[in-house]
Amino acid sequence: MVWVIKMQEKKVCLVIGAGAGIGVNVAKKFAVSGYHSVLSRRTSQEGLDIAIKNIEEDGGSATGFLVNAIQENSIENLIEKVEENIGPIYVTVFNLGSQIGNRSLSETSDKVFERGWKMATLALFRTAKKLFPYMEKRGGGTLLVTSSTAAVRGNKGQHSHAASMGGRRMLCQTLNSEFSDKGIHTTHIIIDGAVDAPDTLGKMLGEEAYQALRREKGLEKDGLLLPEKIAETYYHLADQHRSAWTHEIDLRAYNDDPWWNTPRNIASSI
Repeated sequence: MVWVIKMQEKKVCLVIGAGAGIGVNVAKKFAVSGYHSVLSRRTSQEGLDIAIKNIEEDGGSATGFLVNAIQENSIENLIEKVEENIGPIYVTVFNLGSQIGNRSLSETSDKVFERGWKMATLALFRTAKKLFPYMEKRGGGTLLVTSSTAAVRGNKGQHSHAASMGGRRMLCQTLNSEFSDKGIHTTHIIIDGAVDAPDTLGKMLGEEAYQALRREKGLEKDGLLLPEKIAETYYHLADQHRSAWTHEIDLRAYNDDPWWNTPRNIASSI
């Protein structure tokens, strides 16, 4: 890896959890808008390389890393390397999921339950603890946290997911309480519905069911959340004036019922 971005003095958007859905589309939106996007994901160097190539073809600049976020010091090392070798992180998008599908209490092992917490809550805590001193020293920054319906409603079979996402939501509130007046803006973003993304919804449902759902609700019907449109909201949140910051927001398709009205059939939303 040759580090040359630092000299360009570009602001960095770091995306932790840069899958082919929300993560990659948010990274692309920031990159083509003038940031240097740093994408990290757990697996698939090929997918990461394709994402970076697509961003560069559209006029943006990007760098990518494979990082297992639950490994000790992995997030911390990533943030330190980016700050020291690429540029200042002005925006971080924390996009790690912890969805394991519907499992009864008896089918949810201690290990599975703990893994959800490590991904959804502990990893966010570690991110903020390492990142915020840099942002505080600069006088500000933005942390955009992707969340789900499970953060505000615990459905049957969602023991690990609801507990971990509920903790994620509360952690965002504590971060805002301590750091808002230091110029650091944290937004908890509830994705209240199914996202048209092959590496999340597609893997959970299977290819045949995923394509059937797209034909039924998505595509020209706009009944599934589109990652590229979600990305536009993320960029707006990072660009807000501090006199009117959004600290929590829920996104859903126009024809879907809100989280407080009707239970979801698709694993309590992704």
